[in-house]
Amino acid sequence: MPQTVRAYAGAVGTTVWSFWHGLSVTLSYLLRRPITVQYPDRTTLPVREMLPPRYRGFLEVDVSICTGCQACERACPIDCIAMVLEKDPQNPKQRLVTQFDIDEAKCMFCGLCVEPCPTGSIQHTQEFEASTRHIRNLTFRWSDPLHPWPVYKVPKDATYYPRAPLGTILRPMLEARAWDAPAPEFLPPEPEPRAQPSPAAPAKAAAQQSGPAPAAPPKPGSSP
Repeated sequence: MPQTVRAYAGAVGTTVWSFWHGLSVTLSYLLRRPITVQYPDRTTLPVREMLPPRYRGFLEVDVSICTGCQACERACPIDCIAMVLEKDPQNPKQRLVTQFDIDEAKCMFCGLCVEPCPTGSIQHTQEFEASTRHIRNLTFRWSDPLHPWPVYKVPKDATYYPRAPLGTILRPMLEARAWDAPAPEFLPPEPEPRAQPSPAAPAKAAAQQSGPAPAAPPKPGSSP
């Protein structure tokens, strides 16, 4: 059906109006004062102090109230927490945390490790500024075999856990580490490889289940 001149002119007018309507929003900013914030050296306050209280930044562990229950390690859906406990050679009844690594580069900041902690030892902070040349520097080691610490024993009538103010443990660690610091020599433990069954294993197992093969019948004329 041929298009009429009136319909064609109406389509052109609609196009021009929509174009001008969108462009007017852009042109209006030419008369406004810029609102660009020069981050991070020209902000009125450090950005971490302007974030909401429940902001999920880097994880922080207060080892003085960690019970070593490994609930955070089990709750992590991507296995970015590695924790190892051993018995104290001098006191077998005392357990020591010999490894507590958190890979912040792998963490997705879901908060699932914070919820099951019985004492609030592990918490998200407002810290997020940790640019580094080597990604392995984002693996924070809260305990290692050279500096183990005993687990916290919760008093029976405890209603309050003396946790350090949020961020006061992690911030000195970030400030003391240079952005171009060399990568650490340690790495989180890798999972043990699973043994791959050999191709002959299924056939051998099937033969064992079926039992010995029946003997062949004797040929005619042969002695029994």
